Amino acid sequence: MLEQRTNTLLIRTPEGVVFPLPLAGPVTRFFAWSIDLACISVATIMLTYLLSPLMFIVPDLTFATLTLLYFAVSIGYGILTEWYWRGQTLGKRLLRLRVVDEQGLRLQFSQVALRNLLRFVDALPVFYLVGGIACLGSRHAQRLGDYAANTIVVRSRPGLGYDPEQLEPVKYNSFREHPHLEARLRQAASPLEASVALQALVRRAELEPLPRVELFRDVADHFRALVNFPESATFGLTDEQYVRNVVDSLFRTGVGPVTGPEGNPVSSPRIVSVSQGHDGHAGPAVGEGPGG
Repeated sequence: MLEQRTNTLLIRTPEGVVFPLPLAGPVTRFFAWSIDLACISVATIMLTYLLSPLMFIVPDLTFATLTLLYFAVSIGYGILTEWYWRGQTLGKRLLRLRVVDEQGLRLQFSQVALRNLLRFVDALPVFYLVGGIACLGSRHAQRLGDYAANTIVVRSRPGLGYDPEQLEPVKYNSFREHPHLEARLRQAASPLEASVALQALVRRAELEPLPRVELFRDVADHFRALVNFPESATFGLTDEQYVRNVVDSLFRTGVGPVTGPEGNPVSSPRIVSVSQGHDGHAGPAVGEGPGG
């Protein structure tokens, strides 16, 4: 991993491909947290209103219940939204921020839970003073929860749709004969995983023969584990051709409603995008395949 700028984290793969991740600063994260706090406050007010009749009957028990519910909502809100939206809360979505693993790997549920459980420590004594000081003193703008969970918060950049000019036109993609599996692939692959596959193809000419073979073998094996296409669609494909088909399936635009083998509708595929990095190359799309 390379760190050339304090506001950018550069991740280098063993094959020499570099992905820049623009880091979110404390101020932007504070604004995102303010939006999330408003959401939590609205939920708490609604719960207070629902339990208000009990205040006249068992005031002490009702107050204790509301206190516990506030902590449950505060923690649960961050955990559920960041896990469901792949590292984003409502505030982060509005301000185009996202939580990712510090090494650029897929964000795990344990990381999401840990960083949110430690949120109350970062919030001490008021207004995230401890977390703010930690962010200001951290090279990667991490609060204590981020340190413990090995996460960082990055800024999502406006996406660039898949540009067919980046690669040779696909004469034939055998995966297109299985639209239900293509849709499952789009749902299973994260934006970062899709970007790694695209960048491997775009920069394959820069790699030495042996690292190139090893890179495409690893990438192809990763996507094979996500979705198992039938042998009729993969027979005779090299690892590089397999990844080429995957990229075409992930980034192809204009995909309409998809139906399964028996004509049953399959949920619409998610078209991921690639974001522009500081070096002018396309980097991993961490926006739409966690104050703060």
